[in-house]
This record gives sequence, C-alpha cells and structure tokens, in this order.
Amino acid sequence: MRIQFTVPFAAVLSLAVAAGAASAQSGPPDVPGKVDPSRVAAGSYKVDPDHTQVVFTANHFGFSNYCGMIGAVTGTMTLDPKQPEAARLVIELPLGSAITTSKALDEHLQKADFFETDKFPTATFRSTRIEVAGDRAEITGDLTLRGVTKPVVLAARFTGAGVNPMNKAATVGFEATASVKRSEFGIKFALPMVADRVDLRIVAAFEKTE
Repeated sequence: MRIQFTVPFAAVLSLAVAAGAASAQSGPPDVPGKVDPSRVAAGSYKVDPDHTQVVFTANHFGFSNYCGMIGAVTGTMTLDPKQPEAARLVIELPLGSAITTSKALDEHLQKADFFETDKFPTATFRSTRIEVAGDRAEITGDLTLRGVTKPVVLAARFTGAGVNPMNKAATVGFEATASVKRSEFGIKFALPMVADRVDLRIVAAFEKTE
C-alpha cells in the first residue's frame, strides 16, 4: 500500500520565507575585529608572527606570476589613533624562512644569486613618513636588503581592531602592497627571463605590548 502526503505549495513557500527571515535576523557571526578606528588603542605594538605573512611575486619566463612567502616576521609599531601620521613602524624579515612550491628554489634563494642569507639573514623596513586618508595610508620607508637601502612606498589598508579572544591582547590588522626592483638590491640572477619587478603583499597583525 502506498501512502501519499500532499502539502499545498503555499504552505511550503511560507515555510521557506520564514526560514529565510530567521536566517537574516541571526545574521553573520560576530567577530572581535572591526574596521573601526575607535577600537585602536594608543601604545606600542609588536608583530604577531603567527598571523603575519609577506608574499612576493615575480613573473617567470612570461608564463606565470610565481609566488613565495616569508614568515616568522618580527617588528614593532607605535601608534596613536589621534595622530596616525606620527606612527612608527619597523619590520624585520628573516630571509631564511622564504618558501615556495619548489624545494630546489627554496634552497637556491638562500644562495648568493638571491638573498645570500649567510651574509644577510634579515631584510628590514623602517617607516619614515605616513600619510593617512580614512582607512588607508601611504607608508614611505627604507628597505634594507643584502646591505643595500632603498626607499619603498607601501599602500596600506586598515583591516580591523579589537581584542583577540585567545590571548586577550588588543590587536590591530593591516594589509599592504608595494613593488621593488630586485636588481637595485644586487639580485640580478636570470634577468630578464625572471622579472626585475617583484610585487609584495603584506598581511600583518600587531598585538599591544604597553
């Protein structure tokens, strides 16, 4: 014996609308970080190395834009939301942490053709001027790489501030982009087959220390 249940279409539609309304009312889950300058606490900050990455990209033979990443970043920042232009930033990149999808290239990057990490284990960026417009900023500074110092401009964006629920630290986040010519720092291997221009994308979190 077969039993059939017939549900009017109008009833089904009503249930669907009600479910959608309930979902809309609940909204997305609340997160601790907000793009709200009033949440930024004045003081000294340090880089959260577990949530900070520097991605570098260069064109490879005209075929693809090849990426690598530098992690274990360290650094400090002093920041007052009432005077954001007075902020000061120092970032140190341990070049030995550079990784790509090629183990052979990872090893080559440590050699004299590229970073020469036995002599120059760290690259450093120090801000010299900051111009703020809303949630964005232009950060001018000096990048020292392989013993050569050149000016670099970061196009930065404020991505959120709040209290990290894991460690209760006041935290602020930023993203930034920049471009450099590697030949200016003495890295000329495989030019021009591998592009001279290297694009940088920085994702950074800072935790308040005082």
